[in-house]
Amino acid sequence: MRSDRRTFIMDFGAAVVGATALTSSRLSLASGPGEQVGIAVIGCGSQGEGLVKRFGATPNVRMKSVCDVDESRREKVRAQVPAATAVDDFRRVLDDKDVDAVVIATPDHWHTPAAVLAMKAGKHVYVEKPCCQNFHEGTILVETVRRTKKIVQHGTQFRSDPLALSVIAALREGVIGDVLMSKAWNVQRRKSIGHERPTEVPAGVDYDLWVGPAEFIPFQANRFHYNWRWWRNFGSGDMGNDGAHELDLARWGLGVDALPDTISGVGGKYYFDDDQEFPDTMTVAFEYAGTEAKQPPRTLLYEQRLWSTNYPFNVDSGVEFYGTKGKIFVSKRGKLEVLGERNAKMELPNKPTENAPSHYADFVEAIRNSRTPHADVDNAFRSAALSHLGNLTVRLGRSLKLDPVRQQLVNDPEAGALLARNYRPSHWAIPEA
Repeated sequence: MRSDRRTFIMDFGAAVVGATALTSSRLSLASGPGEQVGIAVIGCGSQGEGLVKRFGATPNVRMKSVCDVDESRREKVRAQVPAATAVDDFRRVLDDKDVDAVVIATPDHWHTPAAVLAMKAGKHVYVEKPCCQNFHEGTILVETVRRTKKIVQHGTQFRSDPLALSVIAALREGVIGDVLMSKAWNVQRRKSIGHERPTEVPAGVDYDLWVGPAEFIPFQANRFHYNWRWWRNFGSGDMGNDGAHELDLARWGLGVDALPDTISGVGGKYYFDDDQEFPDTMTVAFEYAGTEAKQPPRTLLYEQRLWSTNYPFNVDSGVEFYGTKGKIFVSKRGKLEVLGERNAKMELPNKPTENAPSHYADFVEAIRNSRTPHADVDNAFRSAALSHLGNLTVRLGRSLKLDPVRQQLVNDPEAGALLARNYRPSHWAIPEA
């Protein structure tokens, strides 16, 4: 880290906050259908590296830069995209007038802060799941999108999958009647992260920037690359990690465009004896009270077992939809089963579309044509919120009542305080609407 880093952070942070005043003459915003979209990828881990390849193969994209605080990761990905520049501090990306959109593949605790700063700097955003590291940041993200009118795509890729789209269409057509319940599961055998103590920061890593606005804690190997997911300061557990995809699909097919009213759950660390702070075992129920005669109450169930290889339907992740006239099982792994009453086998009435545009192409075309992407910010927040509310009910060991309109927990100050997080005092990246 350079000796003038502290001065640079203060000066550059102020510049980013003032970026909302940038005019279209300074930014190439790809406002027309005939223009390419300049993209920068922030975060060069395995997911970021994959996104560089996928966006690089997407039509009408110019890969402008890759960014990571870890020099070794940054240079590895830059070598795959010779035309792109490599930077260590994403604020330099936000100041680049040739970057129209940023792809955020950082740890969870940076998702909303980076997205908010990017939109304020005039950029569109593709943000990996979950779109927010906590419930409160999700409300800030939604408000910022509405105010800046930027395009935001969530990394729940099944929203653009032909199989998923066919299943949702069938559910909306009433193929299995009224869908009153859905069940999602995340079953796999994870590895222990062990017990470790703080050590020196590895060479070539700007750890201060990596921690960002989160509460500062010393570097520790088992809460850095990948394993940050299992720490409350940085991640959202596997319910917000792999479970985010199944929760989104389960809510989508259930047909509830709102937050739940009641959240109940049990679970804990049943298997692992290590430093992880999130449960390895969870069963959570979300109830949507409905809207009187227009929509009956509905329930979404989520099961998580991170110590098992005995998968439902022989697949590690999937969703079942229970209707008054049948059931549909579908998995992002490509599996499908449609049953009518008395378990009579059925077929989908509409076949999946062949050669459909990818989730990444959908984002690019949403920018070029000024339209809503498949995984828009409202759906992103409503689904991501389930992981945070689910983690919270298991952590506290009690049911929660939520006012879905006011987006506040009812008569539970302790739980309400945990919908947000603590930040480093006066940090430049603390998200604000």
